[in-house]
Amino acid sequence: MATPSEEAKARRYRRLHALQTRLLNPLARLGLRLGIGRRETALLETRGRVSGQPRVTPVSNGLDGDIFWIVTEHGHRAQYVRNLLADPRVRVYAGRRWRTGTAHLLPDDDTAARLRTLPPRNARIVARVGTEHITIRVDLDPT
Repeated sequence: MATPSEEAKARRYRRLHALQTRLLNPLARLGLRLGIGRRETALLETRGRVSGQPRVTPVSNGLDGDIFWIVTEHGHRAQYVRNLLADPRVRVYAGRRWRTGTAHLLPDDDTAARLRTLPPRNARIVARVGTEHITIRVDLDPT
């Protein structure tokens, strides 16, 4: 039986997931296509673990040279995390271009410290609404 805190996290995740997938993520993708929010937001493209189709998810812009950092809001519940566990090869759209790379989950990383390196507005949202924070490092291929 799940503890009350686990049940509360699960309910919170279900509500947030519906809001994000139906409203917030499509708006973020549209904004990036229109050139809005490029400093704060990037796109992560994974391969669907079942369909094999590309799946694009807005994430905080964690571009740092040839490394791209992500702190998940919902950890292993996030579909993009499940997808990259099945196939760690990803593409990232940041800095006005797409780059390929390989994603690695870093479960022992200090996510609070990592959030302080990401765009502040997005980091505050991730910290407040997240149910499971995990750091992901994407080693970008040389250009």
